Amino acid sequence: MKIGFIGLGVMGRPMAGHLLAAGHELFVHRVKSASQHLIDAGATAKESPRAVAEAAEVVILMVPDTPDVEAVLFGPDGVAEGLSAGALVIDMSSISPVATKDFAAKLAEQGIDYLDAPVSGGEVGAKNAALTIMVGGEETVFEKALPLFQLMGKNINRVGGVGDGQTAKVANQIIVGLTIAAVGEALTFAKKAGADPSKVRDALMGGFAASRILEVHGERMINRTFDPGFRIRLHRKDLALALDAAKALELALPNTAATAQLMNAALALGDGDKDHSGLIRTLEALAGTAD
Repeated sequence: MKIGFIGLGVMGRPMAGHLLAAGHELFVHRVKSASQHLIDAGATAKESPRAVAEAAEVVILMVPDTPDVEAVLFGPDGVAEGLSAGALVIDMSSISPVATKDFAAKLAEQGIDYLDAPVSGGEVGAKNAALTIMVGGEETVFEKALPLFQLMGKNINRVGGVGDGQTAKVANQIIVGLTIAAVGEALTFAKKAGADPSKVRDALMGGFAASRILEVHGERMINRTFDPGFRIRLHRKDLALALDAAKALELALPNTAATAQLMNAALALGDGDKDHSGLIRTLEALAGTAD
């Protein structure tokens, strides 16, 4: 297929690379030195999102936030200006479920299909083509895109209609963010109490508190390896999406709000570009145990 891919960041680069390696024709925009290898492998650089869309049957977006998706789709020389009827847009960014429905409705007026397909798994999952992909959209459109998703991920689920993929991703980020905070609190407690956090983690891994986050992010907290990964500032954005949706739904998310405030504090401490496991540094600062 002829595929446009916009958003060649930490996760977008390997995702695009898997599509290219599978033999698809790839068109990209804003190529920097970190993504030059895609051009060397046969991808074609285009001067604008519109030019990418004009060349492609499917356009995939992997950009940071809701305003970025809107600008790429509907801004000057945007994707919407270059798409032909029957084309497909797949947004794999993590953005507002409400805005997602609006974007899909606008494109539907042009005869363009839309899937929201946010991912979980971070840079490691992207590099290993092992992402979890949560998809919202029509069943027939999902089936059309499934072979592409299978090149980038392993746990692929159509959750429901347009917007439901983003809702699932927000739910995922609530669980991940709150669990990271819980692991950070537990290890900070252990350190303050005079125990060895590494040995405490080992003990907990054999019990009911065991989790993937305790395993992976707990290890990062102990080893102080906070290179992203997934940046705290991006996770804060996702929790803001949750809280905005909760306000519209008249829903209380008290623990999500508390974790979002911890992430605000992390940014104030200059840790916004650290991996979200680095949230333990904020908890340590509050406890007076910071390095």
